[in-house]
Amino acid sequence: MTQTATPPTTAVATTSATTTWKIDPAHSAAEFKVKHMMISYVRGKFSGISGVLHRYEADHTRSTLEVSIDTSTLNTLDAQRDGHLKGADFLHVENFPAMTFKSTRIERKGDGYAVTGDLTIRGVTRPVTLTVEEVSEPAKDPWGNTRIGLTATAKINRKDFGLTWNTTLETGGVLVGEDVGITLDVQLVKAA
Repeated sequence: MTQTATPPTTAVATTSATTTWKIDPAHSAAEFKVKHMMISYVRGKFSGISGVLHRYEADHTRSTLEVSIDTSTLNTLDAQRDGHLKGADFLHVENFPAMTFKSTRIERKGDGYAVTGDLTIRGVTRPVTLTVEEVSEPAKDPWGNTRIGLTATAKINRKDFGLTWNTTLETGGVLVGEDVGITLDVQLVKAA
């Protein structure tokens, strides 16, 4: 009886195909703008932003992104307006303490990406596409953490999410526009 030699096994170095990046809330913001009285924009921002990017290094279109925004952190630099926007006419923060976005598809678009996902505001979920205009190269901070930054924009119709409150102006327009421009400026830290 003869024995067949088994070929020797060799160890192959593998690297993780996916890296995890967490949003740094101290260096991230979600901003919005909406027409006021049909003549100018009112701007505001949310500072309570958190989330995670699972970045597929070989092909970023296979990555996933999840974001949550604390609606109570809304700030338009006017306390009375902030109170109205946080109330039942708009965000109803007491019942809906967060807005969320969860990606469903990422596509390469020129130098950036189109990130399509489910946006939930006030309990209503609709598909929205974020245009990621800028993604930085990874950089080390002074404490040894690796960071990246990205800027993304989108436009939504607030009525699609149940934000229907308005009042008619005596000149014929409305107080609050329907289209809302959104800008996300996000810094992410690579998980150890």
